[in-house]
Amino acid sequence: MSAWLATNLIAAALLPPLLLVLLLTAGLIFHRRHRRLSMSLILLSTVALYSLSTPWVSGLLLKSLEISTPINADAFKKADAIVILGGGRRIDAGEYGGDTLNGISLERLRYAAHLHRSSGLPLLVTGGKPGGGTLAEGRIMQHVLHSEYGLATRWVEDAALTTWDNARLSVAPLKQAGVERIVLVTHAWHLRRAPAGDIKIRLIEIDRSGFQRL
Repeated sequence: MSAWLATNLIAAALLPPLLLVLLLTAGLIFHRRHRRLSMSLILLSTVALYSLSTPWVSGLLLKSLEISTPINADAFKKADAIVILGGGRRIDAGEYGGDTLNGISLERLRYAAHLHRSSGLPLLVTGGKPGGGTLAEGRIMQHVLHSEYGLATRWVEDAALTTWDNARLSVAPLKQAGVERIVLVTHAWHLRRAPAGDIKIRLIEIDRSGFQRL
């Protein structure tokens, strides 16, 4: 079992909704022998499942992950490159005849293309093949930038399986090219996770796409 698969299985078991489904199941199992505990688990899990399913609660939780605001044009004067973190693929998408990017990755690419045209900074895309598939996410991102936006990608990292890998494996080509400061493009809700993995390159700014509005 790969580290990526193990991590995602553990996360699925410890986070909603599966965690709440497990609590609900436990409540049903204990119903005869521990009625009070059973009713508490059933009530707690049911209320939590319903609450997390409503747009207001889910939006509020998502917004709590978002910090600061998008950067302004002056920040680009200090940057040397734009780094775009992959957000996922659709493996073996029938309508495209193979692997393609999901909506999250496409949002990041579109915004990165906008930033590139405003600043002229070179682009690095990063993403491997977590979960299998034929094409690495980084390669698909490179293709989309070229075919749909007419933009060239300076560096392609195509082996990363995690956010930490995105940072670790992107360092070498950036350092080799003399890059000291980057602008990182990811989603606002992903921001708290992304900076921790970016090592050895000075992260002067982080640009955020996909802000949640309530």
